[in-house]
Amino acid sequence: MYVSFDLFGTLITASRPADPAAAVADELAARGVRVPDAWDEAYREPHFSVEPGREYALPEHVLAALDSRGVAAPRDIVVEAVTAAFDGDVETRPGARAAVEAAAAEGRVGVLSNCSVPGLVERTLAASDLSMGRFDAVVASVDCGWRKPDQRAFAAVADALGGSVPSLVHVGDDPETDGGLADAGGTPVLVAETPLSGVPDRLEGISC
Repeated sequence: MYVSFDLFGTLITASRPADPAAAVADELAARGVRVPDAWDEAYREPHFSVEPGREYALPEHVLAALDSRGVAAPRDIVVEAVTAAFDGDVETRPGARAAVEAAAAEGRVGVLSNCSVPGLVERTLAASDLSMGRFDAVVASVDCGWRKPDQRAFAAVADALGGSVPSLVHVGDDPETDGGLADAGGTPVLVAETPLSGVPDRLEGISC
């Protein structure tokens, strides 16, 4: 069996800034980057033509937003600022460890997460009560280039686990993104219908 888990809202709860533009601005300013006037507007403007389903790294967007207002900033400083803006407190959700252990007992297990901040998925896992060593693959949309429910996102984690999309079981909280695996031929398990505490029994009843 090949099982992937969504991260944010499924395995963990993470604090996120109420105003992302302001949070990024604060972290940029703290690192000596001049935040332009009307930053909120610049942050919310599209700066790339994005193919449906594609993921682009948030630091690239921030660099483009700064550039659109005549501000040049070192890429490494922008990456550091964006990471700090979104690197909040992490809480492992009840039943998460048991669900992951049950999946690992059935076969190969991974994480598939929509996340536009490079490295944040790994940082979040490291700050949680979940062992990175328990996962055979960790795939973030910012790394594979595709966001759930695009089939190519599910294909990325299935391939990393050594399986195929039809053989993949994906556990998540969002009917649109995580549930999109059904359209690709795989088996979604939504925590609104099967809470994490029920995942071990649910996996036993699935034949892949």
